[in-house]
Order: sequence, then C-alpha cells, then structure tokens
Amino acid sequence: MPAAPSSPARWFVRGDIDGFFGLAVDNLVQLLVIDALCRFVLGFPQELLLGQVLPGAALSILVGNLFYSWQAMRLARQTGRADVCALPYGINTPSVFAYVFLVMLPVKLSTGDATLAWHAGLVAALGSGLIELSGAAVAGWLRRNVPRAALLSTLAGIALTFIALGFLFRTFAQPLIGLSTLVVVCLVYFGRLRFKGGLPGGLVAVLIGVALAWAQGVAPVGEVPAGPALHLPMPVVGDLVAALTGPWALTYLSVIVPMGLFNLIGSLQNLESAAAAGDDYPTTPSLVANGAGTLVGALFGSPFPTTIYIGHPGWKALGARIGYSWLDGIVMAALCLSGTLGFIAWAVPVEAGMAIVLWIGIVITAQAFQATPREHAPAVVVGLLPGVAAWGAMMIKAGVRAGAEVSGAAPPFNEGLGAALTRGDVFASGAFALEQGFILTAMVLAATVVAMIEGRFRVAAAWLFAGAALSAVGLMHGWAWGVADTTLRVGPGAAAPAAVAYAVGGLLCLVLPLVARREEGAVH
Repeated sequence: MPAAPSSPARWFVRGDIDGFFGLAVDNLVQLLVIDALCRFVLGFPQELLLGQVLPGAALSILVGNLFYSWQAMRLARQTGRADVCALPYGINTPSVFAYVFLVMLPVKLSTGDATLAWHAGLVAALGSGLIELSGAAVAGWLRRNVPRAALLSTLAGIALTFIALGFLFRTFAQPLIGLSTLVVVCLVYFGRLRFKGGLPGGLVAVLIGVALAWAQGVAPVGEVPAGPALHLPMPVVGDLVAALTGPWALTYLSVIVPMGLFNLIGSLQNLESAAAAGDDYPTTPSLVANGAGTLVGALFGSPFPTTIYIGHPGWKALGARIGYSWLDGIVMAALCLSGTLGFIAWAVPVEAGMAIVLWIGIVITAQAFQATPREHAPAVVVGLLPGVAAWGAMMIKAGVRAGAEVSGAAPPFNEGLGAALTRGDVFASGAFALEQGFILTAMVLAATVVAMIEGRFRVAAAWLFAGAALSAVGLMHGWAWGVADTTLRVGPGAAAPAAVAYAVGGLLCLVLPLVARREEGAVH
C-alpha cells in the first residue's frame, strides 16, 4: 500500500552532486559536439546556431529534466521511499550524428544552403518526436516482432562508424590529447576506477584534455566570443511550415522513421532497466514526455532529438536521486541561453571530451553483441555492414570533394567517377546504393538472418519481401548522381534491380526449404 504523502524524499541530496557532474559532463560534451558539427561541418551561421539551435536544445533538455524530476518525486511520495532516482535524460547522441551526416549534410552539399539543411533537420526531429510521442501504443508490438539483433546492430552500425571511427581518426590526429583522455575514460568506465572525493571520471578526463589542449596550442578554438548575450527560445513555426512544404520533407524518411523507432524502443528498454533497479515508472507518460521534449526542441529550432538515457541503475548506485536531474536541466539551459557555451567551446576543444563520445560509440557497438542471444551474432555482424558501407561511401565522396578542391576543379560526380573507381577495384556504385536507406537495409538483413538462424524461413521471406517493397519506392538503395554528392532518389522503380533481388531472395526462402532438410545444432 502506498505511503502517505509525508515521504522523506527531498528535492536534493548529497549524492545528487556526483550524479549531476556525471550527467552534466555527458550533456556538455554533446553540446560541444553539436556546436562543432553545426559550425564546421554544416556551416551554420552564428545567429542560427546561437539564436535558434542551441536555445531550442536548451528548452528540450530543461522541459524533460523538470518532468522526470517531478515524476521521481511523485513516485517517491506514492511509495514512501527516499531512494527513488529520476530517469536520466538528454540529447540523443546517435541521432545527432545520424541527422547531421545523413540528413542535414546531404542537403547542405546539394544546395549549399545552411538554412535548407536546418529545415531538413527540423523535419527529422519533428518526425522523431511524433514517433516517440505516439509510440507507446506500438512499442510492445515492435519489441515482440523486430529481433533485438536487428535493432541493436543497426544502431551499432552508426555508433561504430559515424561516432567511434570518426572520433578515432580525430584521436590519432591529436594523439597526446586523444589517447591520454581515452585511457582515463577506459580506466574509469571499463576498469571501474573511482577517484577519491567522488570526483567524476568524465570530468577528470575533460580537465586533463583541456590542459593538454592548451599546452599544445589546440585551444583556444577560433576567436574570443563577443561576450555573454541572452538568447531566448523563439518559436520557429514559419520555418517548420516551410520545411514541411519544401522539397526535403519526405526525402529522408528512411533515416527518420528507423531512428524514431530506435529512440522509442531504447527509451522503453531504459524504463525496464529502471524498474529492475527498483524505480518502476509508468510507461505511457514517460514515453510521451520524451517525445514532447523532442517536439518542443523542434518547435523552437533544435534539429536534435532527446531521449531517456541508458544507465539509470548506475546513477542510482552513485547516490543520485532527484536533484541531479533538475539541476542538470537548469545548468545546461543556462549555458545555452546565456551564450556561455560559446566561451566553453572556445576554451574547451572537442578533442578534450571526444574520448567520452568514442566510449559511447564503443559501448553501443558492444551492446549489440552482449544484449542479443549468442547464436544471433552473425546477424549482428550482417546488421553492422550497411552502416560501415554508408560511412565508407561518405569517406569516398569526401575524398573526391577534397581532391577537387585542391585541384581547383569541379567535383566530378557522374558516371565517369563511378567507372574510374570501379577500375580501381572500388565498387562505389554498390556503396552508394547501400548508403541510401542503410538503416532500413541493416534492419531487414539482420532480421532476415535471425529468422534463418531460428529456422523460420517464412519470416525470413517476409523480411526480404519488405526489403523489396522499400527498394521499389527508393527508401532503400535509391540513389542518383548530384552536383557535389550522391542523393536519395525516391519514387516508383527508383531501385528496381534491388527490389527484384530482394523478391527473388524471398521466393528462395519459401521454395528451398521444400527440397532440403534443416539440420539441428549450433550455427556454423
């Protein structure tokens, strides 16, 4: 029976200090990464980044953390417990990289217009938020019918390439900073070292990275910011309407829908993790609040979805309760709205905190193997491959653009480039086909292999027929040569050869079991 409202739970306890520093360092590194990606990769002007993107992100972080703090206090009062820990929450790291490199950057490269790229990101965030908001009703069905290997390996493909490998390159570009901070992060999170006084390991890594960056001249970054200035969140309804009615509204559904589903199911799994640690939060309001945070961010200019973080039991074991959540929301919002984040980005280069992001990529990739049945490991590997191919395609195109820039020529994105690469034993046309809709491709292929491993050949056929349907309209494998990039091509017959191939594969899954016998035993 629930206890009376006179629960001893408090809004802030000593353990919240440790929890706050841990969550705040994580959030701060993500905001610094967003700042760097928006400025140096997407070319967002300062007024767009400081005036709309960061204030929108600040509001989404604040709204969600305040809700989950209130939710934790409510649960504490209902149960009469003082050890309730709020759900950790913030910007979704994989979505940041997916939406930057798979949605906004292609638009920027195709049009040269940062505003149109931002519009595409707003549509992506809006779609993700709507999926998260409405997904409570279907989350259970998805978890029952989509193999975990298909979900986790697809996410791991993004983590391994766009997060881990990208920052691994950066680590060895500045090895003193990168390797030193990576060693600290690995000692803390893999070696389970704890510093005296409860000093968070992530904070120690960042401080060491900052000191080394300044000693090497890597910091400060750019010019000194003009000064603190208040940037209040302002609705961007007009920009959203323009984005939804523009040419890019439906182009990147093959990225938006799977990432929204990942966020939804990942949040559901994190709710289960919290319940296992003793804090059983109601599913529907928790998921609705998560989606609402993403929607609020999009309505105020942020193209980056939010999510319930993994690791609730870890924060709880650290002593964090309720205060770490609301304090994190307030501090992150203050940094973004006051312009202070600009000073931090000037003084703290991404190199100082990139080991934490690299660690996130490693953990997500490892989880794809650890959290799936051992016999499904081949399916996990298959699910990783489209992401690796997509990243490789991006590297090929970046190299072509860099070569053109050095030579002063226009980037040769045409059939001639494809033929030249093929002569060099680089079948770029296959990489470009895998790049478009690779998230869906990874899900389809991994789920197909899981069904084959389990001997459910009709299910395998169904997944391949789904691949045929998605390819037939271009959501998978549909691509075309662009001005300075390859672009997603959607419409009937956009990837007809791939559609036929998937359909033939599905038929083989139905016919061959009729003339063969399945052997029982381990997967070879």
